[in-house]
Amino acid sequence: MMMAKAKEYAAACAKAAKVLARLTTAQKNAVLSDMANALRQSHGPILKANETDMANGRDKGLDNAMLDRLQLTPARIDAMADAIDFLVGLPDPVGERRLVETRPNGLKIEKMRIPLGVVCMIYEARPNVTADAGALCLKSGNGVILRGGREALQSSLAIAEAMRPALIAHGIPGAAITVIDDPDRELLLALLKQTDDIDLVIPRGGEGLIRFVTEQSRIPVIQHFKGVCHLYVDKEADLDKAFNILMNGKTQRTGVCNALEGLLVHQDIAETFLPKVAKAFGEKGVKVHADSATAGYFAGAELMGEDDYGQEYLALEIAIRQVPDFDGAVAHIERFGSQHTEVIVTENNDTATAFQQQVDSAVVMANASSRFSDGGELGLGAEIGISTSKLHAYGPMGLEALTTEKFVVTGAGQVRE
Repeated sequence: MMMAKAKEYAAACAKAAKVLARLTTAQKNAVLSDMANALRQSHGPILKANETDMANGRDKGLDNAMLDRLQLTPARIDAMADAIDFLVGLPDPVGERRLVETRPNGLKIEKMRIPLGVVCMIYEARPNVTADAGALCLKSGNGVILRGGREALQSSLAIAEAMRPALIAHGIPGAAITVIDDPDRELLLALLKQTDDIDLVIPRGGEGLIRFVTEQSRIPVIQHFKGVCHLYVDKEADLDKAFNILMNGKTQRTGVCNALEGLLVHQDIAETFLPKVAKAFGEKGVKVHADSATAGYFAGAELMGEDDYGQEYLALEIAIRQVPDFDGAVAHIERFGSQHTEVIVTENNDTATAFQQQVDSAVVMANASSRFSDGGELGLGAEIGISTSKLHAYGPMGLEALTTEKFVVTGAGQVRE
C-alpha cells in the first residue's frame, strides 16, 4: 500500500516537473511573486497551525534548539516571503549555455543548464524549508516532494496551502510542490525507492535522520550533515574582532547549524583573550567544555578528554582548546570538524589565505561570523540546504546547485569518418 502511494506521489510530481521545465523565467517569477504575497497574507492560518505544532512539541519534550527551529512568528513568515522575492530578482540558471570549444571539424560544443527533475526534501522541525525549497525548486524548474517530520506537519501543510493557489492560477499542477501529509516511516522508505521519478534526495535534520536516509535510499543523496563549526583565534588576531565574532557566532542564535561549537585559541594570546571571554560567557550563561590549558579561566568548566571534541551542542555550550600554532588549529579541525563552516580571525593575510586553502570545509571564512554561512547572506536567496558532501554541490545550495548540465552540439552536416 505504501509503495503504491509513494509511486503515485512521485509520478505526479515528475509529471508536473515537466511543465515547470518548459516555463519561461518571466512565468516562474510571476508565480513566485504571487506565492510571496500569499504568505504575507496568510499569517493567521500559518501561525495557528504552528501553535498546534509548538504545543505538541513541548508535550513531547523537544529541546530548545528544536523548538526554536520549529517556531514561526510574523517576522519569520515575512522573511520567508522576502527570500522568495529575492529569488525573483536572481538570474535564472536554466537554459544558460557555456562554450566548451569549437572542434577542428566545425562542431560547436556547448553545455546547457537544465533542471535536475524531482527533488525529495526530508526534514524535521523546519517549516521554513517548505517555502524555501518549494520556491527554489520552482525557479530552477524542478518538482519537489516535501516530507517534513511530524513535529512541523501542520505548519508545513499551512504554508503549502498558502502557496498552492499561485501554482493553480498560472496553470501549473499542484503536485509541482507536493507536501506529504502522512509522516509514516514506511511511506518515507517507499519514497526513497522511487528511482524512476525522483532524481535527488536532500535530508535536513539531525545526524540520525541523515544517516538513516543515506543508508536506505536507492536515489543519490546530498547530505546536510551536522554543523560543528570552529573559530580559530590566531596569534595575530585583532582581539576585539575575535571577541565580537565569537559572541555573535555562539550566542546570537544557538539552535542553528552555523552557530559556533568550538573555539581554538593560539597559546600566545590565550592569557589576554580568554579572561574577557570568560566574563562574557558567565554573563550569558554559556556552558564551557575545555582542555586543561584553558579550563582554569572559566568557572565550572567541564574538563574535556582528547576524544571528547566534535560535538554539535545547538545550545549555549562550547568546546574550547588552546593550540600551539596554526598547524595545530588546522589539525584539530580536520579531526573534529564536520565540513560545514570554519572561521579564522587574523590580521595576517597570508595566514588567512593559508587557512582558506588548507581547511576542507564547505564554507571557510576569515574575519567574519560563522552566522553568515547561509544562502541568503551569501547572495543565493533562499537555500535548500548546506551540502557537506561533494556530490556536485558543496556549501549552501541555491538555484545553480539545483541544476545540472547537458552537452549541446551544433553542426553543419558533419558526419564521422
